[in-house]
Amino acid sequence: MLNFITKPIFDLTLEALAFIFGILSVWYGRKEDIKVYPTGIIATAITTYLLYKAAYYGDMLVNAYFTIMSIYGWLVWNSKQQQQANSIGKANLRDKYIAFLLFDLTLLFVRIAYYLFDTALATENYFDILASAIFFSAMYFMAHKKIENWQLWIVGNFIVIPLYFYRELYFLGVQYVIFNYLAVRAFYEWKQKLTKTTDSPV
Repeated sequence: MLNFITKPIFDLTLEALAFIFGILSVWYGRKEDIKVYPTGIIATAITTYLLYKAAYYGDMLVNAYFTIMSIYGWLVWNSKQQQQANSIGKANLRDKYIAFLLFDLTLLFVRIAYYLFDTALATENYFDILASAIFFSAMYFMAHKKIENWQLWIVGNFIVIPLYFYRELYFLGVQYVIFNYLAVRAFYEWKQKLTKTTDSPV
């Protein structure tokens, strides 16, 4: 707690901004609003910088990836040719294969990143790496409006929430508690929309 109190005002301000824009991003995602992406880009770019300063490279990389994938998702959601394809759906076998491949590659990539940054792996870092892999797959599903994205966010959030509090990143800890609440709500809302779409007469 002492580290939190003695943090520079600049860092605390950045954490607060990442907190606000992160919550807005998940809220917009829940509502299928394209503003999920610009707000998410701001939040993840700030968070990437903060995690780099704190030397949490696994989390840093996943947030850098979020920034890149947010640009990709923004383009996909904004494409008129993709509007029909962008309706809420379930992941097919190809989607699951790609997500599983992303999961495996992330485990390897983040592990290599720790090695390149010459950072010893503590027990907590293995949870960090696992959550990063889950979030990478979730972001892919989100870009293609697959309902499974929320299930992965929920699982990943349960992993990182205690991790952030343990690391005294309290803004991020509270942020991910709220993320998880919104993710659960979003999952059931998307599920209802998907059921209505499936049940609609052709």
